[in-house]
Amino acid sequence: TAIATIKEGMTGEQGDSLARIVIAEAGYAKAFGHASGHGVGLASHESPRLGPGATEILTSGMVFTIEPGIYLPGWGGVRIEDLVVMENGKARVISKARKV
Repeated sequence: TAIATIKEGMTGEQGDSLARIVIAEAGYAKAFGHASGHGVGLASHESPRLGPGATEILTSGMVFTIEPGIYLPGWGGVRIEDLVVMENGKARVISKARKV
């Protein structure tokens, strides 16, 4: 998964690029047209941003989402949001929702 490849010290753009690789390998590159995630705190969308052009460095203690969405014209779409915290050099999922 993209989450398993995101590491401390990467930029938000690099993290986003990793998510795009996973989506492209699954055959959905053209169906993904937005950012991969955003920071979580007092505001609903805040730093760090994970998307094209995002230069902020992902550091220990940051809490952010990984929420790539796939949208197929004439059908619909899906976006599943995982909440992660950067610790011990990697992103750890802290949300508890099961995926079926």
